[in-house]
Amino acid sequence: MTNIKEETIVALATPNGIGAIGVIRLSGPDAITIANSVFKGKDLSKQASHTIHFGQIVDGEVVLDEVLVSLFIAPKSYTRENVVEISCHGSNYIIESIIKLLIKNGARSAKPGEFTLRAFINGQLDLSQAEAVADLIASNSKASQQVAMQQLRGGFSTQLQSLRDQLVTFASLVELELDFSEEDVEFANREQLQQLIHDIMKVISRLIQSFKLGNAIKQGVNTVIAGRPNAGKSTLLNTLLNEDRAIVSHIPGTTRDTIEEVLNINGINFRLIDTAGLREATDTIEQIGVQRTMEKISQSALLIYVFDAEKITISDLNSDIASLQRPNIPMLLVANKIDLLSTEQKTALPHTDSSILISAKEKQHIDELKNKIYYVAVKEKLNDDETLVTNIRHLEALQKTEEALLRLLNGIDTQVTSDFLAMDIKQALHYLGQITGAVTTDDLLDNIFSKFCIGK
Repeated sequence: MTNIKEETIVALATPNGIGAIGVIRLSGPDAITIANSVFKGKDLSKQASHTIHFGQIVDGEVVLDEVLVSLFIAPKSYTRENVVEISCHGSNYIIESIIKLLIKNGARSAKPGEFTLRAFINGQLDLSQAEAVADLIASNSKASQQVAMQQLRGGFSTQLQSLRDQLVTFASLVELELDFSEEDVEFANREQLQQLIHDIMKVISRLIQSFKLGNAIKQGVNTVIAGRPNAGKSTLLNTLLNEDRAIVSHIPGTTRDTIEEVLNINGINFRLIDTAGLREATDTIEQIGVQRTMEKISQSALLIYVFDAEKITISDLNSDIASLQRPNIPMLLVANKIDLLSTEQKTALPHTDSSILISAKEKQHIDELKNKIYYVAVKEKLNDDETLVTNIRHLEALQKTEEALLRLLNGIDTQVTSDFLAMDIKQALHYLGQITGAVTTDDLLDNIFSKFCIGK
């Protein structure tokens, strides 16, 4: 990493495979010089930043392609280096030939995520923003895109920087006390420090708690559909997806393994998992299916319990609910087959914020069910202005920060000396700094950026 600013890198920035166009990206001190050496058209070294030029890429006398070349002169580029983007035809042969030619003229192949790594090293992005770039590329729903964009724009970074700035002020005062240790003076007011720590811990606690929702939005909400055989689970899955995805039969135990599909509701992906019916298994295969159902329930973020409203007894309903409930996993009760019920029978069924009456076969109240799924899993917790933690690395750093602050509070209560207080403040600052990249190691950077696609 020591010579990274001296090298010019090249990679395909668009997906591999044949397409209408391919975009080849160069970044580094010699990007314009290298591109100019193989470009037949205007002299690129004399052109302004953020301009596009038509011409040919030539290898000696051989014309490889007609292209458009975009110039971004440092520091006005994604990496804050000279950047050239060559838009060529999307033939694999043409793309490979141009990249080989650029390497022959002084560039080297970029590593995964190296363009974004350079943006981080050159101060264009902090580390959490750089990771948001990867999240944005991988986003597959409106909500995950919005969360990634919020982090890319620096909402999370700004909040963390404010916390660090406040801690740094007190850290400097505590450090000053160490310089006057023989005179037994206190520059850092302990009551004010305690109040600051409590305020910071409230913010950190909120961020830690947001991870469950943030991760669900990023990865999708694991939603298990469970219930007794012939309750209509597979019919419900098919109705929600508007396709015949699961086999439907009046024979109990038709579904013996889990079936997974994705349903997008209001911009959020729900990973629907249809499971084997819950009953005393009649054979080994069905027993395995029931075991998998219970495992999936324990791993879910939302449980949809479907029951046959015509046949189930109140005793069996309460027994099922008690056996399926899990801490911190919301359960939505879905009374199915209401088309077979009288008005009086419908009145006797549960009517709560976490229950709904439907007919999956007749498609009654399905839109209301989708809204209820969204509401139970997300709506109460989702706030457009609130920062959500979506990255496990960030979560672990916040948890370690919280531990350091708890030690700091205990130290103040027990009146430990300033050097111990300074140590805990430094620890808290260290872990907060790991999130934004104020504190980094080469191993950490390699681990983060190796997960990026090449060309980004």
